[in-house]
Amino acid sequence: MPNIVSLFTGAGGLDLGFKNAGFRTIWANEFDKTIWDTFQFNFPETVLDKRSIRDVSTEEIPEADGIIGGPPCQSWSEAGAGRGINDQRGQLFFDYIRILMAKKPKFFLVENVSGILSARHKDAFQSFLNEFEKAGYVISWELVNANDYGVPEDRQRVIIVGFRKDLGKQFIFPEKQTYKPTLKDAIFDLPDALPSAEKNKTNGLLLIPNHEYMTGGFSSIYMSRNRVRGWNEPSFTIQAGGRHAPIHPQAPKMISVGENKKIFEPGKEHLYRRLSVRECARIQTFPDSYIFRYKDIADGYKMIGNAVPVKLAEALAKQIKKQLFSGGSND
Repeated sequence: MPNIVSLFTGAGGLDLGFKNAGFRTIWANEFDKTIWDTFQFNFPETVLDKRSIRDVSTEEIPEADGIIGGPPCQSWSEAGAGRGINDQRGQLFFDYIRILMAKKPKFFLVENVSGILSARHKDAFQSFLNEFEKAGYVISWELVNANDYGVPEDRQRVIIVGFRKDLGKQFIFPEKQTYKPTLKDAIFDLPDALPSAEKNKTNGLLLIPNHEYMTGGFSSIYMSRNRVRGWNEPSFTIQAGGRHAPIHPQAPKMISVGENKKIFEPGKEHLYRRLSVRECARIQTFPDSYIFRYKDIADGYKMIGNAVPVKLAEALAKQIKKQLFSGGSND
């Protein structure tokens, strides 16, 4: 079983996808203390380093067949300030490269938001690709939509995969799947969710773990466009903030009443609730057995929204395994 090291691990979406494909995460690094309990509960066999990656020397990281991870994406997000490489979080890309150059695994995988391809980040993105090549890797990258790989969600992300040059291979992305899953596939069988406890705290143990939703008002930005997808459509992108969670598909599409201004259909306002934490997890293709542990419900949404969808990670991992570890051809 190939071993991997996981950087910027988060709640473990990438790791679970790779685990399902036959890899083992032997060491992981995550600095956000609100995530530690969730990762350790679901990956008790993995050593979790809790320091800032800047404080971790390469000698402390075990040898592995691969390195995976998604350096923080807020710096590159089209919805954010977009400071990119001028943001300390954006500079964490260089720590990924530092570790890659020192450890020289057979492969690496990086995931990031589509905003990293924008014109203002073009030079920085190309510099990262150049550094990966200098580190000794043959690089492949694509902008992929998770909905093409078994995920019931429109979610565009940049995936970069490198194979060490001495292996004589280049990663070929998996073929897109014909069937595009929908919200009905993901959450139709779930009973209605519970609203959060007071001040958006968790209700604690539930019959269906994490099946609770954030309450509270909707901002003018939120109400500026439709937030409802129908049962036979894929979800909008699951974001890291609970207040921005899409509306459950039981509700009608929102009605336009002016430029950048929508309202809920009059008389049916009671149908408009945010997707629950568990519904978001299912849309991100986490199984119900994967438990998210938190006190503030916002932390549940954050972990799930920042995760790589499990089925997308699994499709990529299976392709890496086929090309590097199973004697498969490079096509």
